Parts: sequence; C-alpha cells; structure tokens
Amino acid sequence: MPQTISPDSADQPPSKNFSTENLHSIDLDTLRPVLPEEPPLSKLETIPATVHELFPTAEFKTSKNLRIPEARLAFIEKFYPEITQEQWNDWRWQLRNRIKSLAGLERILVLSEDERQAISSHKGPLPVGITPYYASLLDPEDPLQPLRRTVVKTGHENLISPGEADDPLDEEADMPIPDLVHRYPDRVLFLVTGFCSTYCRYCTRSRMVGNHGGEYRFSLAQWEGCIDYISNHPEVRDVLLSGGDPLTLPVEKLEWLLSRLRLIPHVEFIRIGSKVPAVLPQRITSRLVNMLHKYHPLWLSLHFTHPDELTPETAAACTKLVDAGIPLGSQTVLLKGINDNVPTMTRLFQGLLKIRVKPYYLYQCDPVAGSAHFRTTVAKGLEIISGLRGHTSGYAVPHYVIDAPGGGGKIPILPEYIIGKDENGVILRNYEGKLFHYPDLDLEQD
Repeated sequence: MPQTISPDSADQPPSKNFSTENLHSIDLDTLRPVLPEEPPLSKLETIPATVHELFPTAEFKTSKNLRIPEARLAFIEKFYPEITQEQWNDWRWQLRNRIKSLAGLERILVLSEDERQAISSHKGPLPVGITPYYASLLDPEDPLQPLRRTVVKTGHENLISPGEADDPLDEEADMPIPDLVHRYPDRVLFLVTGFCSTYCRYCTRSRMVGNHGGEYRFSLAQWEGCIDYISNHPEVRDVLLSGGDPLTLPVEKLEWLLSRLRLIPHVEFIRIGSKVPAVLPQRITSRLVNMLHKYHPLWLSLHFTHPDELTPETAAACTKLVDAGIPLGSQTVLLKGINDNVPTMTRLFQGLLKIRVKPYYLYQCDPVAGSAHFRTTVAKGLEIISGLRGHTSGYAVPHYVIDAPGGGGKIPILPEYIIGKDENGVILRNYEGKLFHYPDLDLEQD
C-alpha cells in the first residue's frame, strides 16, 4: 500500500545557500534572478489520498496578475458563471474541477456516438481528465478538432494493432527498482507520480497513469529507494523527473525531492518533463518558480502538440520560467490528422521560439496499445523535417527521433542530404533540391 509522504525535519529542503561543491565551486546564487516572493501556503504534513483533501478551498492562493483573454471569459460565463476570475486563475481550482466523467464532458461538448460509447465503457488507467482551462480550447461541435482528438477518448483506442504493446519501450525491463528507468549509461528516468492534470490519449505510459485510487498517492519509500540508487551509482549525472507530471506535485514535496537530488555530488543536471504550461498554465506561480530556480542547473522539457496551445496564458507561464533562468525545450509527438503537415508544425515551432521555448524533439508516435489511429508513417515525419529545414530558422527545427520499441532508445531519423560521393568529396542536396559538391579530402594523404 503506498505511503503518504511525511518528510521529517531532517529531510526538509536545505536553505538557498546549501553547498555547491559538487557544482565545481560555481556560485550559482549570483546567476539567479530574485523574484517577488508569494506568501507561503500552510505546510502539508502528508499527501492525502483524495483531491478534495489535497486542495482544500481554504488553501486557495490566487494568481491575480494573470490576465484572462476574452475568449476564456466567454467560456467561464457560459459554463462556470458562479466563480470569480481569481478562482479560475488558481491551479488548485482547476484541478478540483477537472472534467472526468461523461456527464461533465456532455455539459461542454456535443459528443459523437463514438466518443460517448468509448468514454462510458472505459475501465482501467488513462481515464478522461481535462482541466477546465484546456476544455475552453476545445471545439464543442467538431470531434475532429486537433486538440479535442488528443484528450477525448474514441473507440479507436480499443483496437489493438500488430506491433503495439502496453509498454512498447520496454521501460519495465530497465527498472532496477520500481519507478526508476536506467537505460542510458549516465542518466536515469525517475517516475515520481502517476498523476497528470490532463490525460493525452496517445500517452506512452497509458498503462500506469491515472490509475483509479492511486492518482494522488506517492510512496516515500519508493522515492527514497530511487534516491539511494542514484546516490550509489556515480555514473549517473543526469536525472529526468517524469511520471505523470511532476509539476502537479505540491511545492513542498517537489522541493523535498529536488533538494535531495541536488545534494548528490555526481548529479550535475536535473530535468523535469511536463505538459503543465500547455494544459494548466495557472500552475506556474511565482512561488513555484522561486523554488525551482534555487536548484539550477535545472531544465524543463515541455510537451506541446499544436499551435492552438500557444495561448496568452501559456506564453505568460513560459515567460515566467525563462525569466527565472530555467531553459525550456519542447517535445512534440507527430500525430496523424492533428499536426502531421508542414504548415501546422511551422506555426507551432515558430510560435514556441517566440515564447523562448526551443523545439527539441519531434517524436514518432510510440506503438502503445490502441494508438494506430494516431500514428503516421516515418516518411511523413521525414517530409515534415525536409519542409522545415531551410524554410525556417534552424532553431525551429527539432530532432526527429524514434524511441525504438523494445528498449533501443532514441534513434535520430534524417532526410537524405548526402546523396553520393566521388574521389574528391561528397555530393549534397540542399533544401531547394539543388546539388552541391563538398571537398571531403584526407589531407594526410600524399
């Protein structure tokens, strides 16, 4: 049975001036901006089992400086007329009011018969879960709208195609202990929670996220076991926190975890994987950012799917993170009928650069069970990369990768730019299809 986390006084996060000897004596505090502090929330001594215990109304802390666009105000007036703008801007209100049922969806969307049947018959992990904010971005009439397709279940998920698996990347085979994947020599994947504020229907970890009764529980024993494993493996210099979504953890618990990892001398680099800025931008409060920027070098790997996610609220959230010195990279899954064309990807990647997010990975959709309707051909991914390179900023062109089924890791896939060679060099094809010769000579030869 999972325990609730109750770090005792000896395990409280260290002060901002904790030793940085493991960071080669760099005084990181001189590099960090000082952000305005928010009054702290009352401490949570344990992590309770239910969302209503975890986010009680009495502990609401609003983000009054987050401006609500007109389109969102109209949505609030129609579906949540009883709430204040301060409540809408509070991430705990958003979590408490996630849309998780057929009735909740039907209140906002005109569901197709396929959607209705799929949702009403769902059992197991990866339930429907959508924040009211993200629901406001969905087309209420069109079941084929890109954002709607990514979060509303259809019957296609019940169809299992050849080559698909619950754990297509074979992560569990590379888990020396529960919740820790050690596949690459110098880095580990630390699965810290099974909860997301919004569930993507193509999720690689659909087998384990959103399990009924386990969304809000975290095992201290498992966390400590992972920390001990990392401490005892000096080759591990890079730790990626994922899940679930780590940014949905209470600030106190996430800081407890980051502080313990930062005290391990050989851990040089910490990353957090999250879709929060796209689906729950209200979560990026000054209090959270103030905490995160104490634990540099820290990077965020954000998940963006479509340019319609680049709202003023998301831009404000990313701006707050970047202004705190936290580098942001994006990871985008290539999805059939959603973002599988050059104009859509160009708008997404150029839009991300405008808010200072570097497009990093374009993922071929993993062959998770029930994902065939989302997957494109590899040729389509190469077509998109070819359509981007040379036609937009190099910063806007991500690495196109396939995470090899069976645990092979990420393999980059590139269009054919070298099309031949002769005794004097190589023949190259540029973005316009023109051919060029590069003198690739061995200068040490006579």
